[in-house]
Amino acid sequence: MRDGRQTVRIGGAAGFWGDSALGARQLLEGGDLDYLVFDYLAELTMSLLAGARRKQPELGYATDFIDVMRDVLGDALARGVRVVANAGGINPHGCASALRALAAEQGLAPRIAVVEGDDVLPQLPALRADGLALPANVLSANAYLGALPIRAALDGGADVVITGRCVDSAVTLGPLLHEFGWAADDYDRLAGASLAGHLIECGCQGSGGLFTDWESVPDWANSGYPVVECRADGSFELGKPDGTGGLVSPASAAEQLLYEIGDPARYVLPDVVCDFRAVTISASGPQRVLVQGARGSAPTPTYKVSATYADGFRCAAQLTIVGHDAGRKARRTAAAILERTRAMFARAGLADYSATHTDVLGEQDGFGRAVLWLAVAHPQRAALELFAREIAPAATSWAPGTTGFGGRPAVTPAIKQHAFLLGKERVQPRVHLPDGSTVQPAIPAGQAALYQAQDQAPGEAAPQPAGGGRRVALLELAWARSGDKGDVSNIGVIARDPADLPLLRAQLTAEAVAAHLAGYVQGTVTRYEVPGIHAFNFVCEQALGGGGMASLRHDPLGKGMAQLLLAMPVAVPDDFTSRRT
Repeated sequence: MRDGRQTVRIGGAAGFWGDSALGARQLLEGGDLDYLVFDYLAELTMSLLAGARRKQPELGYATDFIDVMRDVLGDALARGVRVVANAGGINPHGCASALRALAAEQGLAPRIAVVEGDDVLPQLPALRADGLALPANVLSANAYLGALPIRAALDGGADVVITGRCVDSAVTLGPLLHEFGWAADDYDRLAGASLAGHLIECGCQGSGGLFTDWESVPDWANSGYPVVECRADGSFELGKPDGTGGLVSPASAAEQLLYEIGDPARYVLPDVVCDFRAVTISASGPQRVLVQGARGSAPTPTYKVSATYADGFRCAAQLTIVGHDAGRKARRTAAAILERTRAMFARAGLADYSATHTDVLGEQDGFGRAVLWLAVAHPQRAALELFAREIAPAATSWAPGTTGFGGRPAVTPAIKQHAFLLGKERVQPRVHLPDGSTVQPAIPAGQAALYQAQDQAPGEAAPQPAGGGRRVALLELAWARSGDKGDVSNIGVIARDPADLPLLRAQLTAEAVAAHLAGYVQGTVTRYEVPGIHAFNFVCEQALGGGGMASLRHDPLGKGMAQLLLAMPVAVPDDFTSRRT
């Protein structure tokens, strides 16, 4: 941390591979930072990087990171801002080599450390022999490492730390372990720091992006990237650079806290198991909130491993249809394409589709516009190339008002995910330090969980709405945000007014939410409470058609699930006034 202050300031410059190049420069110039961190790696990203490396052995990392560093590396070094990024993907040494080459071009000499050891693909034959069921055609298999290797890299004097797969929040927790000297079993502080990382790991989502009340978020073109100012006790303030757009408020931060978590009492990370139920978020200044109250316990003895594998091919086509009964026209068009191509498959000796999915967006009974999304899967590329050729004929063959054909859709491999747990004793992270030495940080063994899930008691009775009551959309009483983990979607719902919690608890039962989302969720729905932020978290299983690239849906990542739930009718008293301001 800087001389004369007792806090550490960390800016989250990227939330995924493909995020805006604005973040790093904005944070360097306006964030008063100690650290600049980048999170690039979604599950699917690892399979894409594996494919890139098969074509070019020197690739396999997030090349965007090198492009961003071209702009900011010199300034970061001059300001004493250290950089931590999981940009290494499946080739962290290749990423480091590219950065060294860039630095040499610019006359710079950053001290670069590399963390590796997450790649467990070479272990799969032995794991299969031990009886672990794994899919065929595995492309990548990476353990989610924690923050201790990053700490070791910073302890070794690195200006830049490049990792492969690690949990998203580790790029924030690692610097805080290094700066504050916390012990590996200082679990409450580790939980607080991990929450800080969680709030900035998705870039602008931590500073007003995707906020329910989107009209209250100013200056989208200049959205501010998030900054956490962290204290030695594990609490922190969340903000953004002055003069930028976006919004940091208790509500926007609460939405991001709930993003992509399951049981808030047991958010499992490699270094700590977090309990977020008692977390509070309060305004602490203009565009700043104070976050405190996270609790932690010992980590588990296993790492999560995310494997990706190839399973046939997929293709998605899109058409726009304008006019009366546009939705009905779109559905008949989709049915005709499928009927025609199935007949062609039969004549060619090809099997039927392994899966199909039709979405009609903007469907209206009267005059309007409808966008047809038709996605299909098949074991053979040849079948889907035939399908792709049969989309364009719709423009002249069937429904009047057919337009919006963007060219022949691409046929791509269908990449799916398979997760499993692997004992920590079978994974050894290694840190290659700037001086050329290698260290293997000690990783605590963890302990088996002695935990019982929250008892989700039946909803308590809410006051009966006076005068028979009326119904309004949930949006009038709550904020919400949704995310994904594989085929699971979680929807966090925060009461706009804590006084409405009894009413929401009574009506937003797991059963009621499952019924409202019945067209989307095939599995169970579990409700968890998060009292500190007056919220509920709904975990919906089998909700995304397989999730990620496995899904044929138009929204495979569940970004729209919260919007669907916010439309749910809720009974309120006759004299109810909207909580939206």
